[in-house]
Amino acid sequence: MKRTLLFTGLSLLFSHSLFADSIEEIAKRHAAATAAEIEAYLEDNPNAPDKNGAYSHLLKSYHTTGDTDKSIGVFQQRFDALESGEKTNTRLLYSNTSSLFNLFLKAKRNDEAIAVIAAAIVKVKGHPEEDDLTDAFKQMGAKLTKPDTGGSLEIKFTSLQGEEIDLAAMKDKIVLVDFWATWCGPCIAELPHMKETYEKYHEKGFEIIGISLDPISDKEKLQDFIKKKEMPWPQHFEEEKNTNRFAIKYGITSIPSTFLIGKDGKIIATNLRGPALEEAVAKHIGE
Repeated sequence: MKRTLLFTGLSLLFSHSLFADSIEEIAKRHAAATAAEIEAYLEDNPNAPDKNGAYSHLLKSYHTTGDTDKSIGVFQQRFDALESGEKTNTRLLYSNTSSLFNLFLKAKRNDEAIAVIAAAIVKVKGHPEEDDLTDAFKQMGAKLTKPDTGGSLEIKFTSLQGEEIDLAAMKDKIVLVDFWATWCGPCIAELPHMKETYEKYHEKGFEIIGISLDPISDKEKLQDFIKKKEMPWPQHFEEEKNTNRFAIKYGITSIPSTFLIGKDGKIIATNLRGPALEEAVAKHIGE
């Protein structure tokens, strides 16, 4: 009896494993068959009224089968069909550019990722929102060159407080470059750790440079916030448009985003959180 139960249990375990493995294969086979049918439908009906819905289902099928190249083909076709200049649909242009760009990165086709950004910038020429959209596409493309450990940043500006700031002139110091905004909850949550580290190590050579991503309309709000929270370090703030030149240049698409710069001007750590910031500063200050 015990042997029978044992064999039954093993049999169930084996069949469950086989079933679990086969489910993925079944899903892929069904997705491949669905994709083939939709491809045929679109070929026979290029102007079908439900064309957009068909493409959406097609992309879902490609996602299930893992066919990145075919997904790229769909988005490329939709991208190429979009009008340029004043008539371009900016929402569709941005979403198609973003999808294509990320698919090219996934496929490790970086040259084509760069090319689609350049093509998107050409498409928005003459549009009323050309400047903002161009900045958005440049920021997207900067993901390819986003600085990491061992890299460096070039940051020079006149601070909100009127002070001339040049990161290159801060050699022999440990500097935290902090991309943040008053509307960013996680940024505010990190502020106590930053202030504590600053107060403890500033006299020993630790500096902070704030890069505010607050919009032009919030300048007064930002100034009040800095005063209320007693943030003594310099802040960069764009007063000409609602995009930040350094965020665009370095591909900053989410905040908080921080870079800890060593005494040699090289990045020694990124996105330190909580006590990890003080630990890293203490280590590199020499304590």
